[in-house]
Amino acid sequence: MAFRPVPISFITVLLLFFFPVSRSIPFIVLHGIGDQCSNQGVKQFTENLSSFSGSKGYCIEVGDGTWDSWFKPLEEQTEIVCDKVKKMKELSEGYNIVGLSQGNLIGRGVVEFCEGGPPVKNFVSLGGPHAGTASVPLCGSGIFCIIANNLIKAEVYSDYVQDHLAPSGYLKFPNDIPKYLEKCKFLPKLNNELPDKRNSTYKECFSSLQNLVLIMFKDDKVLIPKETAWFGYYPDGAFSPVLPPQRTKLYTEDWIGLKTLDDAGRVHFISVAGGHLKISKADMKKHIIPYLKDQASVRVIESRKTKGPNEEEGSTELVFDGSSSYVWPSSVKSFFVELLEVSEDKPINLD
Repeated sequence: MAFRPVPISFITVLLLFFFPVSRSIPFIVLHGIGDQCSNQGVKQFTENLSSFSGSKGYCIEVGDGTWDSWFKPLEEQTEIVCDKVKKMKELSEGYNIVGLSQGNLIGRGVVEFCEGGPPVKNFVSLGGPHAGTASVPLCGSGIFCIIANNLIKAEVYSDYVQDHLAPSGYLKFPNDIPKYLEKCKFLPKLNNELPDKRNSTYKECFSSLQNLVLIMFKDDKVLIPKETAWFGYYPDGAFSPVLPPQRTKLYTEDWIGLKTLDDAGRVHFISVAGGHLKISKADMKKHIIPYLKDQASVRVIESRKTKGPNEEEGSTELVFDGSSSYVWPSSVKSFFVELLEVSEDKPINLD
C-alpha cells in the first residue's frame, strides 16, 4: 500500500500541541516618586531584569520624571502611560508590569482604566501603597518635613493640593475616612471604595491578571503601614491594629477582584528583608524573574502562594536601592516654601 505523506500543516499542529511555542513577553517598569527612567538606579534595575529574565524591558516615563512624579495628578500620569503603552507595537500582544512604590498605583490604573490597551499578564509590585498611606513620602527630618506635616494636617484633601501634589491622591487617614472618600481624587476610585460608584469593569480588568506578586519590605519606613504593600491597612477610625488584607472590606467584599485572584491562587504575598525598595539580587531572582521569563503561550506560571515571609538565602548584594528617591530635590522644597509661605530660616507655628 502506498504511503500517503502527512500534510506539513498537520505536523505543525502536532508539534505546537506537544511542544508549546515559547515567546518572550516584554515588561515595563514604572518608577516611584522623585525618580526618573534616566537615573542610574532605575536604568540598571531595568537592565538587570532584562538580563536575568531574557525578556525585553522598557522604563516608561511620565513627563520629565522627577518633577511630574511629585506634582502631576496620578490620574493624569495614568492617562499618559496608557497612551504610551497603546502606541508601543512591542506590547501589542501583551506585557508584564513591574511597579516601584507609587508607580504601582499608576500601573494598576493602567490595568483598570486603560480602555483598548494591550493586556497585562503579570503584575509585580515592589512596595506599593495599594491601600493608601498615612504619611507622605518625606525627606527624613528637618524643616521641610515639618512643612509637609503641616500641609498634610490642614490641606491634603483640598482641591488645590489634590490637583498639585501626586501623593495626596493616595493619602488615607483612618481618622478622617468620610473626607477621604469625598475629596481624595485617585485611590477611592482605583480601589472601588465609593459605594455608589463601584465599577464592575475595574474589578473585571484587575481580576484578569495571571499573577499578582505583592512584595513587602520588612523594614519599610516610607509606607505607613508597610502592610499596605499587601493591601493591608488600618480599620476605619483608628491607627491600630493593622488589618491583614484578608480582613479588609476591599478583600472580603471583593471590590476590585483581589479575593477572586487570591481564591484562584494567583496572588503571591512576599516579604523580603530590607528598607523601602532595597532589594537584593537573590530576592530579585527568586520573586520577580520567574514572572518575566519566556513563557509557553498556553501556560500560566504556577508558584507557591505565600502568606508570610518567603526569603532566599544567598547573595544579599543590593541591585536596587529606591530609598534615595525620597530625598527631596530643591524644586520640591521650593514648592512647599511658596505654598506655605515659609523658609528654612523662618520658624513655623504649628498651633
